[in-house]
Amino acid sequence: MRQATVYIDRAALQYNLNRVRQLAPTAKIVSMVKANAYGHGVKDCLAALQDSDAFGVACLQEALEIRELGFQQPITLIEGVFTEDEMPIVIEQNIEIVVHQPEQVTWLIAHKDAYISKNLKVWVKLNSGMNRLGFKLEVIKEVIQQLKSAGFTCVLAMHFANADADHPLNDEQIRQFLEVKNDCAPILASCCNSAAIYKYPELHFDFVRPGIMLYGATPFADRDIYALDLKPVMTFSAEIIALNEIQAGEQVGYGSTFTADKAMQLAIVSIGYGDGYPRAFFAQNFVAIKGQKAAVVGRVAMDMIAIDVTGLDVQLGTEVELWGKQRLVDDVAAANGTIGYELLCRLTQRPDRKVI
Repeated sequence: MRQATVYIDRAALQYNLNRVRQLAPTAKIVSMVKANAYGHGVKDCLAALQDSDAFGVACLQEALEIRELGFQQPITLIEGVFTEDEMPIVIEQNIEIVVHQPEQVTWLIAHKDAYISKNLKVWVKLNSGMNRLGFKLEVIKEVIQQLKSAGFTCVLAMHFANADADHPLNDEQIRQFLEVKNDCAPILASCCNSAAIYKYPELHFDFVRPGIMLYGATPFADRDIYALDLKPVMTFSAEIIALNEIQAGEQVGYGSTFTADKAMQLAIVSIGYGDGYPRAFFAQNFVAIKGQKAAVVGRVAMDMIAIDVTGLDVQLGTEVELWGKQRLVDDVAAANGTIGYELLCRLTQRPDRKVI
């Protein structure tokens, strides 16, 4: 039977959640579990995250999945409702919404009495420079005043465009956020994602919204998870299914893109882009075997990769870590010219999944 496995470590997930508590002890934690818990499987992760104060999702479908799994923690729809007919559902299911467009405000006010009766907060999104969702500075104060006058409890929310870096827009976003927070006081506030939780402890306010850090991947390009005191939650592995000896001058894989410059032992591993393993390497990529690195050679195929195991103690059935504790997903992503978020989220359902 083909052995390609995704292991989810719930103890590591709990450790990372506790790390958020250490970093932001006075804030409530809205754990982001959108996109199937960043590819980890929401049904496999919620139990380890049940000490969160709330969950954050992108859409109503994701919120309803959480309710169907039996979890009753508050949920926030970070993109809000997409149509007015979703409003009665979110109210019935005790789901809070973000408003970022005038139409959403109109729909919310039309359902004011039912929403307020459930003690649901409304999150009002400031567009302070990200220019995706939210009300601009000159508009949002009026929106908040309108909602507060109607009896809503408001949370001022913002998303950094560059929390992982030193960028001049950060200061401008903070300036706008603090201006609105001060002018609309009293109001609850939330602006910190994973990177900002580390970078801006003075901005933790009432709610922090950790995402990638919960899953043991880094939000920073220059700091790995061990520097951040986090643990990888996912280990992605497969097994060696064939061993080949090749000579100098022989080529490997589709397109014959790799030519051996010496005699080598190759191992063929039962994994490929059909499982979500990346194909288009930006730089040399590696896997890990018993704590040692082995280079991926030739093109990644749909179901198989070739690795150089010359000098390593391997055999058929030897487990190969594609990413996990030895080979960090962020390093694999860097070799592929992308970020760990993408690799985690684009895994297919083809590999077997196990919770440890």
